[in-house]
Amino acid sequence: MSSSGAPPPSSSGEAMRIDPILRNALRYTISPKEYQLLHQYLLSRAPAVRKRTLPPRRYEAISRGSDDYNAAAIRASLRLAVVTFGSLKTWELITDKFLARGAVKRPKRRLPVWKSPNVRLTCSLSLILLFHRLLRRFFTRLRESLLTNEAKPFRRRNPRISRSLTSRIAPAIGSSLAGFFLAVCPGDQLRITITIYVFTRALEFLYNYLEDRGYIRNRPSWFGSWLLMPVACGQLLHTFIFDRDCFPNSYGDYILNNSPGYNQQRPEDYPNNLRWPGVPDILDSLAQISKARWPPFVSPIMFPTKETLPRGLASIAPITSPAHPAIKSLSCALLHPNDPSCMGTYVSYWVQAFPKVARFFTLVFTALSVSRYKAFLDSPISALNQLVKRILRMSLFISGMIGTSWGSICLFQNTLPRTFLSTQRWFLGGFLGGLWAFLERKSGRSNFMYAARMSIDSFWKVGIKRGWWRGIKNGDVLLFALSLATVNVLYEISPKSVNSGVARKGLGVLRGEGWVDRATSLGTEQDMTVKGDEE
Repeated sequence: MSSSGAPPPSSSGEAMRIDPILRNALRYTISPKEYQLLHQYLLSRAPAVRKRTLPPRRYEAISRGSDDYNAAAIRASLRLAVVTFGSLKTWELITDKFLARGAVKRPKRRLPVWKSPNVRLTCSLSLILLFHRLLRRFFTRLRESLLTNEAKPFRRRNPRISRSLTSRIAPAIGSSLAGFFLAVCPGDQLRITITIYVFTRALEFLYNYLEDRGYIRNRPSWFGSWLLMPVACGQLLHTFIFDRDCFPNSYGDYILNNSPGYNQQRPEDYPNNLRWPGVPDILDSLAQISKARWPPFVSPIMFPTKETLPRGLASIAPITSPAHPAIKSLSCALLHPNDPSCMGTYVSYWVQAFPKVARFFTLVFTALSVSRYKAFLDSPISALNQLVKRILRMSLFISGMIGTSWGSICLFQNTLPRTFLSTQRWFLGGFLGGLWAFLERKSGRSNFMYAARMSIDSFWKVGIKRGWWRGIKNGDVLLFALSLATVNVLYEISPKSVNSGVARKGLGVLRGEGWVDRATSLGTEQDMTVKGDEE
């Protein structure tokens, strides 16, 4: 005690003398545990800084509030906003300074801060996280209060509402209302991509749940996610030919860059003053040939004075005019003009495409396998064997998918009547190419889901373009909220249905539980319970 007899000021008294604005700023910026680690490893090592900073105990007393859950939710939301906005600005800087070097830059119109796409996307994601946590706590507390004895009169007067609010999945559904904050994000392709991703993941987790519960029994051994690939490839190839504006550009560029023998490039000795048909001209011509029911090829070499091309196809004359006279179909003259044999072209494609694709996946899978270096050290031959098999399977899958999709058009020309499925055979060709996914059926689920997402996006745009259906305003936001509710409910009643550890831990962060895996923790608790019962 002091000489005056007054007790020393307590930490709580010091906390009360701190400015309320500063106290709240500290609470919503950094947690006591984080401040303790920061003080231990950084602040305490600099004497000048240590004298001006608060001790961890005093900081804990200052930052302690009546509701730490809300403070933690706001901290997480603010941090997500900072990371998202910083990442977007960094990517924008890299794109402008490095990736777009030498390209003609169009002047950008300056937008107000509240209309900036980066700001709106940042606000959307941070608000979803914040209100998902707040709504989950609200509905959890509401459910607990309605289950008490004091709430019996309310439950008796309102049985339906009570059953809904006291259901086990009520907090999961209620917290999913935060998904409507996706509407803050600009309604562009990114928002559609996010919605389709969450929607397909919800369907995937629902399938896992039904399978675990035994609703899907006696499944054939060949049945699996790889069956998505033929349908997706068929739809994408048909869209690539007839509705190219609804097709993902990056996917189309990858197909064309790996289609040697079927993609006719401008010859080096071709005169510069003459026009060579570009990729859009070739694809549009293939669409017109299909709609014209696959006309035969009339060689200008054999009939120099005869009209050899149908109307509207004059742009492909530089390719078809010197084509081999033995070619019978106009599409073959456009796809492989120098080789009259469709089978020879297909074999030549494999000779040229497979080594290139194999080199690409060798680099990719070798780089990805660095994280599993311990497996190589423990068993180098087995690990190398697995790596080689993975490279070969993926290379065969991609090469076969692209080559078969093109080659099947020639196959249909030789086996089907010209008027039979004249435009639909593009879908059949892509379907046959997608059957190569059977080689990757055990480890290619992520690739199949990626192709399915692109197909859904493309098919939806084609439907709007052709008037098959009309879009609903902010319909993607509604679908996102419903998909998020489905994922939350499945994670609540059956965590193992979410067959991704990263996804389960991400949902734990979204729910305010931290970077934890409920599937693992529940399994551990059940094992301990069983062991205790046995003892």
